Amino acid sequence: MTVADYLSLFAVICIWSLLLINIALIVAGYVYYLRNESRQVPKIEGTAPFVSIMVPAHNEGKVIVKTVLSLLDFDYPKDRYEVIVINDNSSDDSAKLLQAIKNRHPERNFTIINTDNQTGGKGKSNALNIGFAQSRGEYIAIYDADNTPERKALRYLVGEITHDEKLGAVIGKFRTRNRNASWLTRFINIETLSFQWMAQAGRWALFKLCTIPGTNFIVRRSILEAIGGWDVKAVAEDTEISFRIYMMGYRIKFQSKAVTWEQEPQTLAVWFKQRARWAKGNIYVILKNVPLLFQKSARRIHFDILYFLSIYFLLLTSLILSDTLLILNALGYVHTTLAGLSTTLWLLAILLFIAGTFITLTTEQGEISFSNFLYICLMYVTYCQLWMIVAAYGFYIFLKDTILKRETKWYKTERF
Repeated sequence: MTVADYLSLFAVICIWSLLLINIALIVAGYVYYLRNESRQVPKIEGTAPFVSIMVPAHNEGKVIVKTVLSLLDFDYPKDRYEVIVINDNSSDDSAKLLQAIKNRHPERNFTIINTDNQTGGKGKSNALNIGFAQSRGEYIAIYDADNTPERKALRYLVGEITHDEKLGAVIGKFRTRNRNASWLTRFINIETLSFQWMAQAGRWALFKLCTIPGTNFIVRRSILEAIGGWDVKAVAEDTEISFRIYMMGYRIKFQSKAVTWEQEPQTLAVWFKQRARWAKGNIYVILKNVPLLFQKSARRIHFDILYFLSIYFLLLTSLILSDTLLILNALGYVHTTLAGLSTTLWLLAILLFIAGTFITLTTEQGEISFSNFLYICLMYVTYCQLWMIVAAYGFYIFLKDTILKRETKWYKTERF
């Protein structure tokens, strides 16, 4: 066997190992869906606990009004929750819009925290810490500024977390409210639904593990106090805090009936910037938690660490290596006796990806749609291939910011 053969074999083994793991997660997520649909969400017993809902916002004037009004309209006792918006060093009309809402609803527990470039402007984690310092709730719920949760979302989250003392946090489901705006938003909608049923529901069903998605979740105040709040250096503060909750011995549960609708990027440039930031943030979290692989006390979360490590390091390397070898072999620059086998396995992997994603969408929507099949096929040859570029660029900006010791700041996602 040549060097190219060994490299090709390595890439194939890595890709297929991760593919089979994801198929197992899809199956587990599907079974969880069937069981969860018929299961009633635990009801809140006795007096509803007081909840603080925090919304970190930076120049969110285009969407913040709709978000706050939806939060004030929760099907939850009005005197048992507060809404805190951290309007963090915004230069748009957010402060004026928020004050107008407060003036119209003086009877509600609605607090606006306006920061400047001295106290704020240092990213989502810092804004959440500022809001947390003024919060009063026994439980803390977080929503992004572009979210419009369904009325029962908070009741479902509270009912779930108060029903099981082993739960440190409960996450809900997020859906794309502008999914029909463009081809890109359709692809994002498919991606988010697949991620939730595969990586969230599947991991919960098999390992009792989930990762906080950054919005539409609730966490115990006692946990945040114990860990000292959010890591201000973490761009992916949601993933980072998930591992610290794990290490305290708590679980994070996925409750799919608690739904929020969020706005996704409608242009490729905005999407690329957002996802590169996510990649950079997750790389920071992965490297921060890799030492836990060598601690017995962290053995119950070894799968999650290895899973994220494989996605951002092993899979990216294998995909780039595999594609490069296939192209070079076709051009005659290298010769590999495994080219035919690699091509066959590559095509089979694509079919399995399409089948798994199609099952996910069919489960979510409750009907078989041929258009979904076409969207998934098109998504693979376009959107999915861009992920490699995004992840690679995320590595670049992570290394650059680390070397230059740049301070964490807001990475604003443009709203529409």
